[in-house]
Amino acid sequence: MKAVTIVSFGGVEGLEIREVADAPPATLDRVRVRVRAAGLNRADILQRLGRYPAPPGYPQDIPGMEFAGEVVEAGEEARRWKVVPCSRSAACRWASGS
Repeated sequence: MKAVTIVSFGGVEGLEIREVADAPPATLDRVRVRVRAAGLNRADILQRLGRYPAPPGYPQDIPGMEFAGEVVEAGEEARRWKVVPCSRSAACRWASGS
């Protein structure tokens, strides 16, 4: 998959879009999402500057925890989010241009 990565601390020149390992499969109570759009917020900018750590358990070199997409896999105990094809979601169809 592709991800914005921090290759060096500082300005935007320290960010690159790179191929990275695929996200792990959904766990028992979690989902896996195919990201259609992502953004960087203030915490991500501070992370890029080397002034803010990524949350525990998340890659230190991949900022951005704000995203929109479709759930493609759900663990057996995931209750809030379900797998729904993009064709059945107006927001997903708009975001993907289909």
